[in-house]
Amino acid sequence: MGTTAEVRDRWRSLSPLPPPGRLRILSLATLANTIGTGLWVTGAALFLTRAVGLTPTEVGVGLTLAGLVGLTASVPLGGLADQRDPRSLRAVLQLAQAAVAAAYLLVDSFPVFLVVATLDALLISGNLAVRAALVAAVGGPQGRVHAFATLRAVANLGVALGAGLAAFALVVDTGWAYRLLVLGNVATYLVSAALIMRLPAYPPARRPVRRRAGRALRDGPFLAVAGASAVLSVHHVALTLVLPLWVVAHTDAPLVTVSALLLVNTLLTVLLAVRLSGSARHAVPAATTMRRAGLVLAAGMLLWAASAIVPTTVAVGLLLGATVIYTLGDLWHAGAGATLAYDLAAPDALGAYQGVDGLLAGLVRAAGPALLTWLIIDGGPVGWLALAGLLALTGLAVPPLTRRALADRADRSPHPG
Repeated sequence: MGTTAEVRDRWRSLSPLPPPGRLRILSLATLANTIGTGLWVTGAALFLTRAVGLTPTEVGVGLTLAGLVGLTASVPLGGLADQRDPRSLRAVLQLAQAAVAAAYLLVDSFPVFLVVATLDALLISGNLAVRAALVAAVGGPQGRVHAFATLRAVANLGVALGAGLAAFALVVDTGWAYRLLVLGNVATYLVSAALIMRLPAYPPARRPVRRRAGRALRDGPFLAVAGASAVLSVHHVALTLVLPLWVVAHTDAPLVTVSALLLVNTLLTVLLAVRLSGSARHAVPAATTMRRAGLVLAAGMLLWAASAIVPTTVAVGLLLGATVIYTLGDLWHAGAGATLAYDLAAPDALGAYQGVDGLLAGLVRAAGPALLTWLIIDGGPVGWLALAGLLALTGLAVPPLTRRALADRADRSPHPG
């Protein structure tokens, strides 16, 4: 047993929450918001099918269409964050999301569901770009990557807590239980908005300039780096969708292994996200970290592939070990991607550039499920090999693409005199 101070210091070293201050406030707002995310993601499909009466096909098609339309909000709302206080804008968007979340209680047909889901997707996509601008304002040029990593860890904790709370509704399995999940999600948006408004205002430092979003969309070197990061982000689909299907269809591992793999990823993210963010504070080292991430992620894919050709015990060990390796690559990719998206952006158009970065990642997320399911579940281990090759080659391409983007930015910067 240690002293009270030692116990407190040990807890602080494990807790993802930062010391008191602006980042602590933003972290608590993120925690509240992502608890609601965990509630909704865990219970949404059952709420929509069991309580509302939609078919699984209607839910899948509706969410896909809504997600594609929702991507269109990322760039314009990111540009708006450059011209307005991102704190107030994010709080307003959180209140709007609370209203849309509550509107799910009114859904009684597929057309109504499609309208509500589309509004929800538009707000989610735009809010992510505004959030990126707010994180940059709170963290400052030297602390924004640390802030991003901190919020990533907190978000994973929040989603895990929300998913745990949602389990009670799944056990009860009644309409009113699922509606309580919806109301819980609404409440977390309101709490998050109230906490965000405790931050100081961050008015734009420069006079607003029109067509910032258009400038970001025309910045070829930035698009090349952001596109490479977006391609690497397909690994999220591999973990959350393809790997569970792979375990069931291609390995002898027990079904509980799926939960264990996701739990390992979540816990390591909470514990290591901040610690691993220090290697990617500026564009050049971030590009090196991104290369490392691509190679490490590729190694994880190869180990997941090997789980199909070994005995059960070895398969479980490979799956768990590969998930640890995958998580390291995931965290390196996240930190490096945030640094590159910030450092290669025009300083007076951070929100617009984050919107473009989010748009590219969103397009990959939209295409990823169908592509990877066909490639890996139908193609077997060869599909994992192809994905590993794509991740490795993309990671290797990031440093030269980053050097080109930095050179282009230097050429376009005004020179003294």
